[in-house]
Amino acid sequence: MERQRDYVLRTVEERGIRLVWLWFTDVHGFLKTFAVTSEELEQAFDEGIGFDGSAIEGFARIQESDMLARPDAGTFQIMPSENAIRPPEGAQYPGPARPPFRQEASEGGVARMFCDIHTPDGRPYRGDPRFVLRRNLEKASERGFTFYVHPEMEFYLFKSPQDPSPIDAGGYFDLTPLDLTQELRRDTVGVLERMGIPVEFSHHEVSPSQHEIDLRHADALTMADSVMTYRLIVKQMAAERSMYATFMPKPSTHLSGSGMHTHMSLFEGDQNAFHDSSDDYHLSKVAKAFLAGLLVHAREITAITNQWVNSYKRLITGPGYPVPEAPVYVCWGRHNRSALIRVPMYKPRKDQSTRIEFRSPDPACNPYLAFSVILAAGLEGIDHGYELPPEATDNIYEMTDIERRARKIVQLPGSLHEALLEMENSELVAEALGEQVFEYLLRNKHTEWDEYKSYVSPYEISRYLPIL
Repeated sequence: MERQRDYVLRTVEERGIRLVWLWFTDVHGFLKTFAVTSEELEQAFDEGIGFDGSAIEGFARIQESDMLARPDAGTFQIMPSENAIRPPEGAQYPGPARPPFRQEASEGGVARMFCDIHTPDGRPYRGDPRFVLRRNLEKASERGFTFYVHPEMEFYLFKSPQDPSPIDAGGYFDLTPLDLTQELRRDTVGVLERMGIPVEFSHHEVSPSQHEIDLRHADALTMADSVMTYRLIVKQMAAERSMYATFMPKPSTHLSGSGMHTHMSLFEGDQNAFHDSSDDYHLSKVAKAFLAGLLVHAREITAITNQWVNSYKRLITGPGYPVPEAPVYVCWGRHNRSALIRVPMYKPRKDQSTRIEFRSPDPACNPYLAFSVILAAGLEGIDHGYELPPEATDNIYEMTDIERRARKIVQLPGSLHEALLEMENSELVAEALGEQVFEYLLRNKHTEWDEYKSYVSPYEISRYLPIL
């Protein structure tokens, strides 16, 4: 840590960095920041920066409001310059012109670091989502494991929040000449790479104006930090081009939902603990027990991986709905994309790539909390030797309810309310999140549901007012 701190202080001086953004997240996963000058950075490392925790969602009560943000030197990155973010001179874009997102004016550059939140007496603050994930990763480490994740994050590009109409007419993997959204994807990948966030690939998704940029696998804490950075950079790049980027799970009735299919594996040192070359599925006992744990606890953790009322407009099935990109039936399969958990195809001589893919999370989740409960469910399966049920090889959506019940295939919660009822009774989620975060989220999300169910929507007005 001392070497990392010395590197940061030296780099700030050598590169003429004038301001450093200190980042952390609230319990919902919204990025918070304040800036310190380069002269104050050493003191920030030594003492932390004090702030009012009662002003942050899910943090302290007003009588316990004093908090300290301590920068993590290992997360230091220089922010992209305005020239890297700004579109080419003379480029025309479809949305209304509006003030672009700008860094604070300064003579030098700007950098960022993520912070860990502490109480005034120096203890880690249990309401900090980053601490929640650290605590769960320590449990994995005690068992000899490192948790790696690789999310596939989808988003939409619209003209504005007030005009959520598609900008392009592309479909899955489409390449359209002179496509402005394609240029945005390319430029965004470049900025992420320059910030030390490796990108595996990017492409157009299923619906018009829907896009995906996949981050290369990393340990879960690094990846959660990268997800927070990714969402900011995508929105910033879009704003500079008079577009609006949204990670809303279901932004339109007539467009596909946006997901965050999450690939994951456990490593023991340099060895993939999920791989077993002698197994028919190339899955080790560890992998099968982890997968079984996810299946058993899938309903309990859904309120965390899909935390908004709108999330459940994506997790939907029924007559008239094709097989969605968000499977809702709790089962697993190798090549079966109707399954909640998929085992991607094994590539010979690439043992490191053996992994499982959890397909229900959406990109509007808090990644620190989502990775925490996913890991906790998997470790529970390992600790208690859960048995993996048979693979689902058929299209689950074409089965009857009777056939699904006979195979003991249950469905994910169909609403935030149902998900909260599952979460309330979950010892696993309570332990994974800690008492403070667990209780806050339950209170806050029940309030969100109460507000939603009492809201009279435009659908109800147009449907019922003329006839009732």
